[in-house]
Amino acid sequence: MANHDPISDMLTRIRNASEKKHQTTKVPASRLSHSIAKVLQHEGFIAQISEEGEGVERFLVLELKYSGKHRQPTIRSVQRVSKPGLRIYKNNRQLPKVLGGLGVAIISTSKGVMSDRDARKQGVGGEVLCYIY
Repeated sequence: MANHDPISDMLTRIRNASEKKHQTTKVPASRLSHSIAKVLQHEGFIAQISEEGEGVERFLVLELKYSGKHRQPTIRSVQRVSKPGLRIYKNNRQLPKVLGGLGVAIISTSKGVMSDRDARKQGVGGEVLCYIY
């Protein structure tokens, strides 16, 4: 069965790779997955983003970050919020604070994909894609 939710697929690949302490993980490339990866990089969850392949076979290679000598994953939890069957939208005053501001909510706004912090700064709301901490 094909996965009809590419964001959920991407988040699952990141979650699995970080639980298994893999250095990198591949996700199918799309504009949305690239935007989400950029936010994760900006928020310090991903070290590097690179692309490989071409056409339909394009993948983003995400280099995950780990901390400490026991290589604790920077990403502890990834949760999909808005799903294709149930979209979750919030205006800028309702935007969630993940773990009291320690985590990040990724929001798809009219001004592009951004973290909840940036969306609040710009005074925009949108679809709450996922929580990461």
